Amino acid sequence: MAAKAKKKAVTVTEAPAGARYEELKRMLLERQREIMNEVQGKIRDVRAEASDKDHDVVDPGETAEVDIQEDIEFALIQMKSETLNKVNEALRRLDENTYGNCFECGDEISEARLRALPFAVRCKDCEQERETAAQRERLLAQRRGSSNLFFDMPNS
Repeated sequence: MAAKAKKKAVTVTEAPAGARYEELKRMLLERQREIMNEVQGKIRDVRAEASDKDHDVVDPGETAEVDIQEDIEFALIQMKSETLNKVNEALRRLDENTYGNCFECGDEISEARLRALPFAVRCKDCEQERETAAQRERLLAQRRGSSNLFFDMPNS
């Protein structure tokens, strides 16, 4: 593993036993535990509400409201699960001594960024570039979509 770290031009740690490694691992494990507790709590809440719920709903509006609330709860559980997967992936990268390195440029991701977003895979600059490119793509797609609206109109 140490040889793998030396091949990169990044100085995260010489070996995975350093103080930074321990701090980052502790932070990730703590985040993992928090998310797992939140997901399990949400699942318990949804199950409890489903079993307590009176299934003879008379009002269609009430049915729609219940459906919307269930969809929101499911979406929250799904988002937390996706975040948990990202944290698990970050823990895997930490054990492989690749955690904290930008996927794009290979530079070290700042500690402040990792504290704010422990599963970050890009440095701030590369993430900004990626977001700018994605925004540009959306604008181009939007323009293409709006220009297609006028293809059916005859030229006068």
